[in-house]
Amino acid sequence: MAQEIELKFIVNREAVDALRDHLHTLGGVHHAPSQLLNIYYETSDNWLRSHDMGLRIRGENGHYEMTMKIAGRVTGGLHQRPEYNVSLTEPTLDLAKLPPEVWPNGEMPADLASQVQPLFRTDFYREKWVVEVEGSQIEIALDLGDVKAGEFAEPICELELELLKGDMRSVLKLANQLVSQSGLRQGSLSKAARGYHLAQGNPPREINATGILKVPAKASVEQGFEAALELALSQWQYHEELWVRGEKKAKADVLAAMGLVRHTLMLFGGIVPRKASAHLRDLFTQSEATIASAVSAVTAVYSTQTAMAKLALTEWLVTKGWQPFLDAKAQDKISGSFKRFADTHLSRHAADLKSVFGRPLGDQYNDQLPRLNRNIDSILLLAGYYDANAAQSWLANWQGLRYAIVTRQFIEIEHFRNEAISQEPFWLHSGKR
Repeated sequence: MAQEIELKFIVNREAVDALRDHLHTLGGVHHAPSQLLNIYYETSDNWLRSHDMGLRIRGENGHYEMTMKIAGRVTGGLHQRPEYNVSLTEPTLDLAKLPPEVWPNGEMPADLASQVQPLFRTDFYREKWVVEVEGSQIEIALDLGDVKAGEFAEPICELELELLKGDMRSVLKLANQLVSQSGLRQGSLSKAARGYHLAQGNPPREINATGILKVPAKASVEQGFEAALELALSQWQYHEELWVRGEKKAKADVLAAMGLVRHTLMLFGGIVPRKASAHLRDLFTQSEATIASAVSAVTAVYSTQTAMAKLALTEWLVTKGWQPFLDAKAQDKISGSFKRFADTHLSRHAADLKSVFGRPLGDQYNDQLPRLNRNIDSILLLAGYYDANAAQSWLANWQGLRYAIVTRQFIEIEHFRNEAISQEPFWLHSGKR
C-alpha cells in the first residue's frame, strides 16, 4: 500500500506554454511526454463507487499496472488516499492479486470479479518534472488529453503535484510558487469523477444549495470547525466548476461559499482569534473583488488572486493553521463538545434574528441582509444534530425572508418575517424546552 498525496490543478489551455516554460526553470529532472491509457472499471450497480473505491488499469510503453484507490480525504484539490498498485503482464484485471485489506470486509466479494466491466477511459500525454523542495521530492505532471465514456468526452488539461518523498508542506510551498502566475485553479474533480459523470450520460450539473452540516455524534468543536470550512470549500469549488462551464448564476454561489468561510470564522471567533486568519481574510478580500468585477468566469477563476485565496484556505485546513494562535483556554474550548457548542450558538443566533426582525423595518430590510445571511449560514452549520425536516422547515422561513428581500417582494417580506419570528425552536436547551 502507498499513501497517495497529490494536489490537482486545472490549467487554462491558453496558459499551457507559459506554464511549461516556467516548470523548465525549476531545475528538476525532466521526462518527455509519454502516452498513458487508463481504463476504469465498475459494476452495473456501482458497487466500487458506493464504497469510495476506484479501480483502473494503466498502460504506459507496454507496461501495465492495476491500481485500487480506497477511501481517503480530499480537501480543496489536495487528495490523500491509500492506493494499492499491482504490476500486470497484460491489460487484464486480476483482482486476486489485491491484498485482503483492500476490501471493506477483509475479503473480495465472491462474484465481484465477474461483475466489473470497463466503464470509461482516459487517454492523455503526461510530461513530468521531478524537483526537490526543502528536502522533499515532488513529481510535477502535466496531463493533456481526454476522458471518454461512450459517446461523451471532455478534455484533460491538468497539473498534478505528487509527494514522492518528504513532507506534505513542501507540496504546498511549491504550489504557492506556481499559482503566483495566472492560469491555474485547484480542481476537486478528479479524472475519475469526470469519467463517472460522463458514464452516467453527462447530465447537467445543477446549482447545489448549501445544506445542513452533518458531523459525527462525538465531534469536538475543532472537528466541527474543520467540517464547516471543508463544506464551504467544496461549495466554492463545485460552483466555480459550474460557472466556468457556462452557468452564469453560479457566480453568486461562488461568492456565497466564500461568505460561508467568513461566517464560519465569525461563528468560531470566540475560540479562534482573528489574527489566526488575518492573512487568509486579506486574500479573500482580494479574490472577492476580482470575482465580483470579472468580465468572465475564466478571468476570475484562473486569476492569481482566486488561486492564492483557495490554496491558502486549503493549506490552513490541512496544516491546522489556527493551532499556533490558541492559548490554553482556547485549546480547552476547541477540544470540547461540538454538540454543546451548537446548542449554545443556535440560541444566540435565533435571538439575534428576532432582535433584528422582531418588528417591520420599512425600507431598511436590505441593510440587514448581511446579518441575515450570516445567521442563516451559522444555523446551517449548527443544526446537524437535530431532525433534518424540523431544522429545514425552521430555516425555510428565514431563507424565504431573504429571497423576498433580495427580490423586493414587500408583501412576501412581511409574511415570511411573521412566520419566522413566531416559530418554535427545533433544538434543545433553547429556554423553551
